[in-house]
Amino acid sequence: MTVPVSWEAEVDLVVIGGGVAGLTAARTASLRGLRVLILSKGGPTDTSTQYAQGGIAVVAPLGDSVDSHVRDTVEAGAGLCEVDAVRSIVEGGQAAVAALTDLGAVFDLGRDGQISRTREGGHSTRRIIHAGGDATGAEVQRALNAAGLPVLFGAAALRVVTGIEGVQGVIAVSDNGFGIVHTPAVLLATGGLGQLYALSTNPPGATGDGVALALWAGAAVADLEFVQFHPTVLYTPGGVGRRPLISEAVRGEGAILVDSQGNSVTAGHPRGDLAPRDVVSRAIAERMRALGSDHVFLDARAVEGFAQRFPTITASCLAAGIDPVAQLIPVAPAAHYQCGGVLTDTHGRTDVAGLYAAGEVARTGLHGANRLASNSLLEGLVVGERAGVAAAERVGVRARVAEIDSWTVEFAERSVVQQAMTAHASVVRDGDGLARARERIDGAVSGSSLDSVADSPAEHLRRIEDASLTLTARALLVAAAARTESRGCHTRSESPGAVEDQRHSTAIRLLPEGALELSAVPTECGAVPLGVR
Repeated sequence: MTVPVSWEAEVDLVVIGGGVAGLTAARTASLRGLRVLILSKGGPTDTSTQYAQGGIAVVAPLGDSVDSHVRDTVEAGAGLCEVDAVRSIVEGGQAAVAALTDLGAVFDLGRDGQISRTREGGHSTRRIIHAGGDATGAEVQRALNAAGLPVLFGAAALRVVTGIEGVQGVIAVSDNGFGIVHTPAVLLATGGLGQLYALSTNPPGATGDGVALALWAGAAVADLEFVQFHPTVLYTPGGVGRRPLISEAVRGEGAILVDSQGNSVTAGHPRGDLAPRDVVSRAIAERMRALGSDHVFLDARAVEGFAQRFPTITASCLAAGIDPVAQLIPVAPAAHYQCGGVLTDTHGRTDVAGLYAAGEVARTGLHGANRLASNSLLEGLVVGERAGVAAAERVGVRARVAEIDSWTVEFAERSVVQQAMTAHASVVRDGDGLARARERIDGAVSGSSLDSVADSPAEHLRRIEDASLTLTARALLVAAAARTESRGCHTRSESPGAVEDQRHSTAIRLLPEGALELSAVPTECGAVPLGVR
């Protein structure tokens, strides 16, 4: 049986996702004469980029160097960064920011009239640039949206269709029903997988779509077990879903983490409250467990000009009944960033011809086992631009999609996935818990045929999101179970140390019968101390 097609289009490049990586790639490709169409599930600001309070890590003109930025990144990555990839992306930072400025993005200036810089966790110097104090992502999104690129809002990709020569097109669903976009090139720029968990900083649309689309298309994904939990999101009793984060820049300006008894949470680490995020998240989780509490506090009362420096955070706190200038801010860790993703090079190329990935959904080798703060917008800008150039390689390839044969999507309800992942695959994990999470999700899976025309496009979107979450959760749990050590933001309570023979990435493919195949991807990281975590 085939699915009724309501609309069709033909372009040179389909970009799936409307955040920094997708829009940068689309603009780059358009400037090179490619016909581009962007598919966005939500509206113009329904992206993770929009909510990015942190800034862009880019080498400062004085007192900084590419080597220093590379060292900080590699140290945070806990032995799994690809050093050549790190250097390549870091070296592209200044040009990427200049291009963004040319588009009209406005960054905060210091008293000397130059772009001001702050320091965040894991960085050895002040190299983070911001816009609007704590609204950098919103300014980046605004500038890229203003470029006027062709976007089909409210449209979700269901499958990337491939053939002998690689990508042939995309099957999508919108308010107008099922559609086919004929194209030889597809860029996955779908953001993260935060909705795998009950609490996240990600928007509702961050359902792991890009990872699932890549797996369904036959591409490899890697390092899925490394999910970074932001140490400090605003805690409110009973809160579920997206939570406002309290930017690391607040600690960079002098705020300190304390427990309910006023004791430092990170005492003993050389960088204290500015240690890498995995260290701080674990310290908070351990202190919460020791005290039987579900949050700790951030004391920002000594930060000068807090309301002016952090207007977005101030507004979020005040909305929750907390005055950050006079009161302690209750905080807790929440799912924040997907360090792994679709396996690519630094130009966004996957191992499927015509399929590219950039931004949070991609695993370029930059982040390793733990992302360094504010390297995400950097990566989206640099790799997004390169992916737009790489897509031009496919111009001229004949790409047509025949009629859509119906298929069955397998999914567990989102609440089931979130409960299982939050309980057993969060900041600290163990083998038994990971197995229980897999059993819980597998036991709740049901199937639904895509040709059920009685259902609305919104219902099909919900099903495909739940299917994406389910497949992504399964892949993450398999990778996490295989990594029996603790490394970066993957912590196994029964194995607190890193193991040298596990200093490799774990790649996963989806086999035709539905099984997940694992393989090791060696890394060429420099001699970074593994330590005990």
